Amino acid sequence: MKKMHGLVLSLIAAISLAAPTARAADPYVINTILSLTGNIAFVGSTQMQALKALETQVNAAGGIKGRPVSFAFSDDQSSAQTAVQLAHDLIARNVPIILGSSGPTSCGAMAPLVADNGPVLYCLANGGDPVPGGYEFFTLMSYESQLAVAVRYFRERGYHRLASIFATDAGGQGAEKALQAALALPENKSIELVSQQHFTTGDASTSAQMAVIQGAKPDALVAWATGGPAATLFRGARDIGLDLPTVTSPGNLTGAFLKQYAPLLPPQIIFPAVPYYATGAPTDTATKAAVAKLTSALTAAGAEPDMISISAWDPAMLLIEALQTLGPDASAAKIRDHLVNLKGWTGADGVYDFHAAPQRGIGENNVVMVHWDVQKNAGVALSNFGGALLNAK
Repeated sequence: MKKMHGLVLSLIAAISLAAPTARAADPYVINTILSLTGNIAFVGSTQMQALKALETQVNAAGGIKGRPVSFAFSDDQSSAQTAVQLAHDLIARNVPIILGSSGPTSCGAMAPLVADNGPVLYCLANGGDPVPGGYEFFTLMSYESQLAVAVRYFRERGYHRLASIFATDAGGQGAEKALQAALALPENKSIELVSQQHFTTGDASTSAQMAVIQGAKPDALVAWATGGPAATLFRGARDIGLDLPTVTSPGNLTGAFLKQYAPLLPPQIIFPAVPYYATGAPTDTATKAAVAKLTSALTAAGAEPDMISISAWDPAMLLIEALQTLGPDASAAKIRDHLVNLKGWTGADGVYDFHAAPQRGIGENNVVMVHWDVQKNAGVALSNFGGALLNAK
C-alpha cells in the first residue's frame, strides 16, 4: 500500500513538473489579417509568404522564450467591411496583437476599433496618419518622407521645373499632399511645379495629360500610382515620346510588376526606396546584416525580397522582438508602450526610432533614391539616405 502511495505521489510530481514545459512549448499565435483574395490579393499572398519564411527562421532560433511563433492568417478578401468583421472577432477574444491588413482602406476602417484600449494594430500598408502614442502602427516610410527625399534629390540634381500626375484615389491624394508639403519647404523654393495633372485608376490612357506635361517643359516628373494604373502612366509617356527622370511609387518595386511592365518602364525611372535596393549607397553594418537575414530566409523559401515582402517583415520582427523582451504574456498596453519608446533597433529597413518617427519608426533617413536598371534587373542608388547626392561635397 505504501509502495502504491509512493508511486502515485511520484506520478503527480512528474506530471506537475512536465505541465509547465508542455505549456511553454505551446505556439505563440500572432493573428494576421491579409488580403489573400480580391483586387490586392497579390499583396496579401506575397506578405503571407514572407511571414511564413520569418516564422521558420524565428522558430529555428528558439522562438519567443522557447515558444514557437505561429502566424494565423485570415482573409479580408480585399474588403474593408470584411476586415472590420475579422477584427471585431479577434478583439472579442482579447488578443493583444493584430497584424495587418494589406490595404490602407482596411487599416483605416479597423483603426477606430483599437483607438482606446488596443489591441496593437500593425498595419502592413504604409498609407495613413496614425495617432502618435496610439495602438495603430504603420509599415515602411510615410508619403511625406518619400517625397521630401525625392524633392531634395531633384533640387541637388538641379531639376527646378517639376511636373506631376497623381491618381485621384486616396493613395494618390495622400502622395500629392505630401509633394506639396515638400515643395513648400524654404529650401525648395527654387523648384517650380509647372504642371499638375490627374487621372483615375480606371483610365485606359493618359496620353492627353502627358502631352500637357510635355508642353510645360519640366526637368523631371512625379508619376505616382501603383500596379496597373502606374503602367498606364508609363504607357502614356512612351506613346508621346516623353522621356524624363520619373519618380514613382516604391509600391511598384516588385518582381512581378518590373517583369510584366519592363517594356513600358521609363528609361530614367526612380524610386524612393529602402536599404535592400540601395546598391552603391553606404549602409551601416547592422542594416546589412538585417538585409542579409531577410534575403536568406526568403531565398530558402523560394521567394525574392521586394517592397511587398519587406512591408511585412520588419513589422513582424518588431512585434516578435517586443515579445522576446517583455515575455509572451505581455498585454497590448505593454507592447504599445515598448514600441512607442523603441529607439536604435535595426531591421531590414534600417535603424528605427519611434521618437523621431512616431508609429512608424523610420523616416527620411531610411529613404534612398534608386534607379531601376532593367538590363541588370537591379536597383542602383542615386543618393545617400535622406536624398543627398552620392559623393556630394
